[in-house]
Amino acid sequence: MASFIIIVTLILAAASAAVNGCSPSDRAALLSFRDALNEPYLGVFKSWSGENCCLNWYGVSCDSTTGRITDINLRGESEDLILERSGRSGYMTGKISTEICKIDRLTSLVLADWKAISGGIPSCITSLSSLRILDLIGNRISGEIPKDIGNLQRLTVLNLADNAISGAVPASIVNLASLKHLDLSNNMLSGEIPADLGKLGMLSRALLSRNQLSGSIPVSIAKIYRLADLDLSMNRLKGPVPAELGRMPVLSTLNLDSNSLSGQIPSTLLSNPGMGILNLSRNGFEGTIPDVFGPKSYFMALDMSYNSLKGRVPGSLSSAKYIGHLDLSHNHLCGSIPMGSPFDHLEASSFSNNDCLCGNPLKTC
Repeated sequence: MASFIIIVTLILAAASAAVNGCSPSDRAALLSFRDALNEPYLGVFKSWSGENCCLNWYGVSCDSTTGRITDINLRGESEDLILERSGRSGYMTGKISTEICKIDRLTSLVLADWKAISGGIPSCITSLSSLRILDLIGNRISGEIPKDIGNLQRLTVLNLADNAISGAVPASIVNLASLKHLDLSNNMLSGEIPADLGKLGMLSRALLSRNQLSGSIPVSIAKIYRLADLDLSMNRLKGPVPAELGRMPVLSTLNLDSNSLSGQIPSTLLSNPGMGILNLSRNGFEGTIPDVFGPKSYFMALDMSYNSLKGRVPGSLSSAKYIGHLDLSHNHLCGSIPMGSPFDHLEASSFSNNDCLCGNPLKTC
């Protein structure tokens, strides 16, 4: 009998939550979160009034059973009607209040592309154990990534790009076992990439470009079976490129340009039939270009410009299925440019500023 009463009580409590709206504690925390921000043009917070924050509060979603807030989705650039009607993108100042951490059933926090939200990422965010999406792209957020970010075991998206975040990439980031999308690009991150980044077995995109990262490219990255897009460009990385990267079965886009990488270009990068975009420009690569292209080679873009490559343009490039954009300029290449496809559609700029290249589209040999 006692257990029956408990069950009935729980059912009535859930029904009451659905009828009466959001949790009072969640509502109070949400209003404190709002009060730390200032959005002067669109009025996105005008709807945040009344007792029921689960009903027509812009960007807020709740669990219909419990009345707990689960999602805060505020984007300054989207196809939302409030932005389309205004004819302008969003602009918001202020900071992220620590009160947000009191909404402990939160599964997504999106505060993206508002251009001027500043201050740091509250360290208490790492206590939100249900969080799956943390998207703060396109603001002026500073400080460091919380060192315990790895506590967010359910996180699938971590997007902190286009901010002013400094410090190192936290070692604990490799504990985000569910992470699929990592974007830390265009910040001021420094130090080395965690050596065991390869522990992120679910990762499909890793974008760390335009920072001040140093050290070498971790070999462990090659263990990320699902990784399709890796961008480490515009950093201060040194040393050789691990040949193992070229053996990754899903990797199709690899951007390593504008670093201080050296050594020879691994043949595996050029012979991998799944590689579609490869940018190795503006580094210190030496030696010859591996002659390993074949009928399965399909490059939408292949850029090896601004290096110290020597020797001939590989003849096997002629057998490639497709080469959309090719740039071998600003090297020390010599000899005749192979004839036929894909060279027929390429311009002279693809081969300019080498030592002694000749043939179409350059001068005749």
